[in-house]
Amino acid sequence: MAATIRDVARLAGVSASTVSRALSLPGMVNAATRARVAAAVEQLGYEPNRAARGLITGRTGTIGLVVPDLANPFFASVTKGVQARARRHDVAVFVADTDEDPAAEAGLVRALSKQVDGVILCSPRASSDELAAIAQDTTVVLVNRAAEGIPGVTYDNEGGMRQAVAHLVALGHHRIAWVGGPATSWSTQHRGLGLRNAVEELRATLAPVGNFAPTYEGGMAAADQVIATGATAVVAYNDLVAIGLLARLHARGLAVPGDLSVVGVDDIAMSSMARPALTTVRLPKQEAGRIAVELLLTMLDDPESAATSAGTHGGLHGELHGELIVRDSTGPAPHTEKGALA
Repeated sequence: MAATIRDVARLAGVSASTVSRALSLPGMVNAATRARVAAAVEQLGYEPNRAARGLITGRTGTIGLVVPDLANPFFASVTKGVQARARRHDVAVFVADTDEDPAAEAGLVRALSKQVDGVILCSPRASSDELAAIAQDTTVVLVNRAAEGIPGVTYDNEGGMRQAVAHLVALGHHRIAWVGGPATSWSTQHRGLGLRNAVEELRATLAPVGNFAPTYEGGMAAADQVIATGATAVVAYNDLVAIGLLARLHARGLAVPGDLSVVGVDDIAMSSMARPALTTVRLPKQEAGRIAVELLLTMLDDPESAATSAGTHGGLHGELHGELIVRDSTGPAPHTEKGALA
């Protein structure tokens, strides 16, 4: 009989979830444990084959992925990460798009749960109570969202915003506008909090503009209000919004970064192709997708271990850090700033 992941775990003296992480995310497991797992794998001749095991366990060998908008390159990149890691485990992925409609999320998950072993919810707009109800119906992992008792992968949004503000303050900007995304977005809330904390710490002023669609058109719509704040720099909810800002600012005859510096978040491919090239906080999008798959499969392989692993938000949890990528859309504050603040 072929060796199972539990056989490997027993021989190595670790849990099945630790074996899964050691094989697929070795950086999350210490060297000594990795060595014991590797030795057990070699001794037992263990070969992971999720699809074959599904014939015995009754599992479908498929998982679901629900995203707000596949047209947004951020979610397309997360999807690529999910699919790439799922293929390594012989798992198929069903992808569903809510079209930024929070009301559609619960229905999609419930429909998918009849066909898949578990679901990854990326940037869900549903409330915490709604997510808790969803998690009662099927095995769920979150990406870019934290909710009590539900495993997930988040970004250090506050740390990313501090990098952006520190960069702008170093360039002489002291009044910074903030264009938020959807009001129900967890990222909007935490990026806004990070900005507020950073401007207070660095003795700058934050000028919130409001909440806008996380799209190019949303950035276009926000631009005139940004100009009206008198700010010399603006941080946008994401790169699509920032690129929309660039277009409208150009139409208004404002120079970027001469009159106004612009910072985005995500580092989607078109950010480096924008004119001027966009300064942005790069988020490891595909890595988030890969880790989400590992978390979900760990829960499916070893539900007891997942349920008793207490993390920051309950259950298994990972946090990824952003990196400020400085390009041409940010520069020294214009000399008129002091006059504007007077």
